[in-house]
Amino acid sequence: MKTILHPASTRGIANFGWLDARYSFSFANFYDPNRLQFGALRVLNDDIIAPSMGFGEHPHKNMEIITIPQSGILKHKDSMGNEGIVKAGDIQVMSAGSGIEHSEINAKDNEELSLFQLWIFSNEQNVTPRYDQKKIQPLLKTNRLTAIVKPRDKALDGEVWIHQDAYIHLGNFNKKTTTTFSLNSKAHGAYVYIINGNAEINNIKLNKRDAMGIWDVDLIEISVEKDSDLMLIEVPMN
Repeated sequence: MKTILHPASTRGIANFGWLDARYSFSFANFYDPNRLQFGALRVLNDDIIAPSMGFGEHPHKNMEIITIPQSGILKHKDSMGNEGIVKAGDIQVMSAGSGIEHSEINAKDNEELSLFQLWIFSNEQNVTPRYDQKKIQPLLKTNRLTAIVKPRDKALDGEVWIHQDAYIHLGNFNKKTTTTFSLNSKAHGAYVYIINGNAEINNIKLNKRDAMGIWDVDLIEISVEKDSDLMLIEVPMN
């Protein structure tokens, strides 16, 4: 078993007035040669965006981009013709593929927008760009982890998928819960991120916004405290 700890206090920081961001991996002005990625997971950003502000039109290519708002409303527009809003309780997935441009703006003029954005390397190059959006709150089962993103060949009709052998799980726990998680492949690792509350991963204590990567293991032991939320991202390590 191999592990790496990323306490919340060690994340990169950016504060531009309109954006207050924390970076789990090297991004923008934050560079750490030991934190370039975790397997196929390249980016996990924790952003707070001021009212009516955001990211103007910008390009992406050959990356799976997953956005999960925590509060507020995101206004999205892209070069594929998609335009609309993404709210807390929704998930947005874009396969940038051969190339897209999009903008991301806080739709509210009196409320901050809080979101997580993940970038996962695609396992196919230059695919046709695609967009998907789904309400995930109704899918979540209390006190257990729920897969909200799956690989394309594992997703059932209507499930959110990406061009990578990767899974994203969310868990909302309203009571102390002990469980185990089995990786789908020996070539995979899991990046566990504590959104709120506290948990122990293989007997290692983690607090709010702490993260832990774990690989070369078949089974992960998870003990979650009451009123805690976590995200588990399973990705290929090669």
